[in-house]
Amino acid sequence: MRIFSCETHINQALDMFVAEQKTFPMLEKLDGDKKLSTKCTYCNVAAVYVVEKED
Repeated sequence: MRIFSCETHINQALDMFVAEQKTFPMLEKLDGDKKLSTKCTYCNVAAVYVVEKED
């Protein structure tokens, strides 16, 4: 599971991940081209973070 999030929706993304996956996620800040081209899962704003399962 991977959730892209803006600053506004980061708490919602973390809560959703924990509720669905029953584990704590890895939170990573996007940079460069990824930051410019990726939209938040919850709105149409550019994503700042990616919340995903740790490898």
